[in-house]
Amino acid sequence: MPPVEIPAFISEWYKSLTPETLAEAIGDPAHVGFFSTDMIVGFCSEGALASERVGAIVPAVVDLCQRTHALGVRHFVFTQDTHEPDAPEFDAWPVHCVRGTAEAEMIPELRALPFAELFTVFEKNSLHPALGTGFNAWLEQHPDLQTAIVVGNCTDLCVYQLAVHLRLHHNARNTPNIRVIVPADAVDTYDLAPAAAPAIGAMPHPGEFFHQVFLYHMAMNGIQIARALS
Repeated sequence: MPPVEIPAFISEWYKSLTPETLAEAIGDPAHVGFFSTDMIVGFCSEGALASERVGAIVPAVVDLCQRTHALGVRHFVFTQDTHEPDAPEFDAWPVHCVRGTAEAEMIPELRALPFAELFTVFEKNSLHPALGTGFNAWLEQHPDLQTAIVVGNCTDLCVYQLAVHLRLHHNARNTPNIRVIVPADAVDTYDLAPAAAPAIGAMPHPGEFFHQVFLYHMAMNGIQIARALS
């Protein structure tokens, strides 16, 4: 897709992002959670909504997951599209990630990690991590959570919903000590040109535009955006 102009103040903000040291971001690992959304086959490698941009973040996500574990973090939460065959979402998007299909499975690079037994997986039938899932119950069971690292896809859809929900969940309970961090190199969104969109029953979607704009919007909501967690 030809580049869509991003407002200058957003592109300059995006260029100014700096990396943070992972060890400093974690601090006390007992109070840290690693949250990933939709790192599943149907968005990374096969299916109607698979994206090269999303597939390209797999190494960064897996590496960050491994390094987070090596620093002592033991809370790993994965929210994953697992749709019913008649999901209302299919009125807006092509059929994808249906329960029982390969598309709804976690990517093999994550499933193969030696500490995968620590993963808590919440299947979701919508973009939101907590609607019709046990996600909020998990948060209530972990009131000492102080830092949430958020990765996955898509920046403007499920990543946005996840990061903002974590922030607002704690705002509503007046617990402002929660720090939500999104490393820009471990999230991304898909690109869909106007000429290609009708063929799959979707709307055009300039990936880089939405990636930067929604990172900016998360920052407006008190979420920390780092260039990377090194």
